[in-house]
Amino acid sequence: MTVYLNGQFMPITEARIPVLDRGFIFGDGVYEVIPVYSRRPFRLLDHLKRLQHSLDGIRLQNPHSDAEWAQLIQELVTRNEAEDQYLYLHITRGVAKRDHAFPKNAVPTIFMMSNPLLTPPAALLASGVSAVSAVDNRWLRCDIKAIALLPNVLLRQIAVDAGAAETILIRDDSFMTEGAASNIFVVKNGVLLAPPKNHLMLPGITYDVVLEIAQAAGIPQEVRKIAASEVFNADELLLTSSTKEVLAITTLDGKAVDNGKPGKMFMQLHQLYQDYKRDVMRKT
Repeated sequence: MTVYLNGQFMPITEARIPVLDRGFIFGDGVYEVIPVYSRRPFRLLDHLKRLQHSLDGIRLQNPHSDAEWAQLIQELVTRNEAEDQYLYLHITRGVAKRDHAFPKNAVPTIFMMSNPLLTPPAALLASGVSAVSAVDNRWLRCDIKAIALLPNVLLRQIAVDAGAAETILIRDDSFMTEGAASNIFVVKNGVLLAPPKNHLMLPGITYDVVLEIAQAAGIPQEVRKIAASEVFNADELLLTSSTKEVLAITTLDGKAVDNGKPGKMFMQLHQLYQDYKRDVMRKT
C-alpha cells in the first residue's frame, strides 16, 4: 500500500509520525473518508466541503486548496491498485510540546491512505443487517468529523458484541441521531424520514444523495426530529454510509423490523443509488 504523509508518497511500512503529534496525544485532528469508483473520487467537492467544516470546527487552517487536494487524492488513487477504493484523509494540529493550548508554530500533519472498497455483497443486500440501540452519550459537536472517536468506538462495539452490524443512537431517551458509523433513515407509511443536520449528527454525503434521489423520484420525505418510538415501530430502517452505500436494517434489538426482510423503499432507493452513481461516474 502506498500512502501520503506530509508531502511524500511512500510504502505504509515507512510512514512514521512523532509521538508528540497532537493527534496521538490529544486526538486533536479531523478526518474524511472518500469513496472512489473506477479510480474516480465520488462527490469529491462535497467531501472537501465537509472537511473544511470540520477544520473550521477545530480552528485549524486548511493546508490545501480544493484543487490541491484533488491532485493529491488522484495521485494516491493512481499509485494504488484497486479500481474501487476508499480513501482516508487525516489532518492533525501537528507536533508540539504537550499542552492543551493550541501551539503557535506547529505544522499540521497530513496523512492519506487508500484501501480497496468492497461494497455490500448481493447476499447482504437480500437479507439486510441487524442493529442494536443504545444511548447516544457522545459530545455535542458530532458534526465535526473528529479523529477522537472513542465514544463511537465504544458504541459500535456494542453492536459487535451482539453480532450486529450497527448501533442506532438515541439521544436523551427521546429521539434518534444516527448510527455509530452511519446515518439512519426511517420509513413509515411510505414516507422517508431523516433526522435534521445539526450539531448532534455527522452530515453524511450518502445521506445527501439519498434525499436527492428520493426527491427526484417523487418519494415523500420529511427531514425532522425522529422520535425513538418511530424507530422501534418503523416499517423499514435504512443505514447509509460512504462505504456501505444503502443497506436495509431488518432486525433491531433482536426483533424483526416489520416482516424482517428488506422492504420496497430500500429496494427502490438502492437501485436509484446505483443508477445515480453510474451516471455521476460517467460524467466525471
